[in-house]
Amino acid sequence: MAKKKTSLLKPKPKARSPQLAARSLPQTRTYTIPDYRLEKPNFTLRQIRVGDELRYEVESGDLSKPAPPLRESKYLSKQQVIEIYRWMLLNRRMETALENLYKQGKVVGGVYFGLGQEACSCASAYALHKDDWLGPMIRNQGSVLVRGFSPRDIMMQYMAKAGSPTKGRDASSHFGDHENRNVVSPISTLGDLIPVLAGVALGARLQGKNIAVMTYIGDGGQSTGATYEGLNFAAVQDLGLVLLVENNLWAYSTPSDMQFRVKDLAERAIAYGIPGVIVDGTDACQVYDACHEACERARRGEGPTLIEAKMMRMKGHAIHDAAEYVPKPLFEYWKKRDPIARLEGYLVKVKKWLTDDENRKLIADVEQQLESDREFAVNSPMPTPESAAGGVYCEAGCHEIRPKYAMPKVRGGKAGLKRSEAAMHLK
Repeated sequence: MAKKKTSLLKPKPKARSPQLAARSLPQTRTYTIPDYRLEKPNFTLRQIRVGDELRYEVESGDLSKPAPPLRESKYLSKQQVIEIYRWMLLNRRMETALENLYKQGKVVGGVYFGLGQEACSCASAYALHKDDWLGPMIRNQGSVLVRGFSPRDIMMQYMAKAGSPTKGRDASSHFGDHENRNVVSPISTLGDLIPVLAGVALGARLQGKNIAVMTYIGDGGQSTGATYEGLNFAAVQDLGLVLLVENNLWAYSTPSDMQFRVKDLAERAIAYGIPGVIVDGTDACQVYDACHEACERARRGEGPTLIEAKMMRMKGHAIHDAAEYVPKPLFEYWKKRDPIARLEGYLVKVKKWLTDDENRKLIADVEQQLESDREFAVNSPMPTPESAAGGVYCEAGCHEIRPKYAMPKVRGGKAGLKRSEAAMHLK
């Protein structure tokens, strides 16, 4: 009797809708957003109208909790913590001096403050190495100090003095230093620094070096198209971008929970396929540790990191803005979490790395430096009228553009241009 032939092919399963097929697949994707905070404040605001006035009130959230202790740093030594503390003090004292100069009519234009954000600015920049690059924003004047600019530089800049970094041609924070300090000038259009810093990292890699490049964006600016494009490009190219998202609760006068639907802005890192981290922006130790790890990762060529630093902007958008829209209880809550007071208590009372006398001397030294720099800035001359026409455009022979780290690599392993030819070619 002849054997019945059997097919080796299994019968084709019935076609299912894409939705049903997706439901039946094993859920293999898991995402984790590390959150290093020792407290997780959660407030909701409501918008109310009284006559023609529109304002906000705290609808829910516990405003009575005391500030938590600082988290112990895994990397910082005693001396390094003291140095960050001094930078933070210098940052705040300088901004106080700028506010007084503004009220005396000596400042040309406005002034932008980072009150309450000193730990984020100073501790983040402290994690950078000499070959790394910084792209600060208007509230990151502390990071500019850490990178090597002096208070007199910044005060002269706001007063449009001839000796300022821009020689009086800009009366705000738009200055940098490509030659020695590796600082890219702030860009007023929010988010645009992100693709620029990604380009800096790409340029360094073409020269055979992986570096960390650090910049910042606020909770409002993080929703801009340039932010998405720049961070996505950095992610795809594995560029060493360290992006600090300063979630300071207000984009000008709009509270965070009326700007975006995600609970934490660090969640947006998931869409880029890069690590996201949450830190307490008033805890210098947390900020430094997260930035240190992100910078090390960048230098290994492993790509970008998004760090969300949560804190409170303790003044308005700029000096002209009294921030009347912010509920007063929120200011009181975050005042108890003052980053400088917290770090001072950590150094003097918890670790006992500074005695009361040593702390007073450190503060006095900072104030003495500020007074000396303020006097220098106030007494510096204004630029001459005839100098206004020069230095606006790059004139022939004004400076040589050359590779920062090495000759760019080309296909075939040979750099086809001599160094002098490369400099001319880049022009």
